[in-house]
Amino acid sequence: MKKSIYFILAGTFFLLFYSCTTEVRDETQFNEQGRIVPEFSSENAYQHIVDQVNIGPRVPNSEAHREAIQYYNEHFREYAGNNSVFVQSFQTEVYGDTLNLYNLIASFGSEFSDRILLAAHWDSRPRAEKDPNSPDSPILGADDGASGVAVLMEFARIFSENELPIGVDIILFDGEDYGRTSDLDNYFLGSRYWGNNPPVPGYSPRFGILLDMVGGENAVFPKEGYSMQFKPDLVNEIWSIAEEFEYDSLFIDERGGRISDDHIIVERLTGIPMINIIHHRLDVNGRVDFPVYWHTQNDNLEIIDPYVMQSVGEVLLELIYNRIP
Repeated sequence: MKKSIYFILAGTFFLLFYSCTTEVRDETQFNEQGRIVPEFSSENAYQHIVDQVNIGPRVPNSEAHREAIQYYNEHFREYAGNNSVFVQSFQTEVYGDTLNLYNLIASFGSEFSDRILLAAHWDSRPRAEKDPNSPDSPILGADDGASGVAVLMEFARIFSENELPIGVDIILFDGEDYGRTSDLDNYFLGSRYWGNNPPVPGYSPRFGILLDMVGGENAVFPKEGYSMQFKPDLVNEIWSIAEEFEYDSLFIDERGGRISDDHIIVERLTGIPMINIIHHRLDVNGRVDFPVYWHTQNDNLEIIDPYVMQSVGEVLLELIYNRIP
């Protein structure tokens, strides 16, 4: 896909206000602010997963990949406005192929210099190595990729219709799931590029939240290990809200594994403290155990549970609208 004139112009206007930032704060004193919190619609979020799955596996260089970035671009432009959306296109060589990749950045509440970051990856895996029947075929990634994006797409609608108390930037990272098993150097391609090539140098939101696999059946979200290292006060506040909302069977008050994901790349390259809400467990030996459909052809619509997305959406909207001073 060639970079369109729109992408260039939108990026120019986007940078005019996106550069208003503040230094990262080491700790946030969260407390109730008495603000009205808008409602999250898991029905809308589920439809966004359906739309993504219907496009097909969002594997770099595929037609579905090109169609998907246009779909995301149109959605976020509708709710953020043309001048508040920027598609960061880049190329990288992996396994002898030149990949055309795209990060999408959308900004809400541009009048605020005080900001937070929300992110997910939008690509799906080019191989299903955990699948005994089709290990070499790409997956639909209904949960692993599409669910986090779907929550953020619903947030875009909510942010456009309900005045924010703080600036919020949404990033959809590309190329997170491209690497072969154990080859971490070729995962997280979009966050690596964004971290090394920030659209605005010095961008420093208070914190970031990464959503990864937040729509699958039987989901549980323990407190991911690196998240507790980077921003424990944020993790504890989110899990406290979940307990108040009676979602503590999903946001379990247990230490989870240390999972390599986009949040580590962001923290290491930019210093932004970023946490990860991700479906996983620890087995009896303390090793990370992902859901049974992970990296298989079963990561499809059949395993999506709207209740899980509803819990994530409600908890994060409470945080954003009513807990950040």
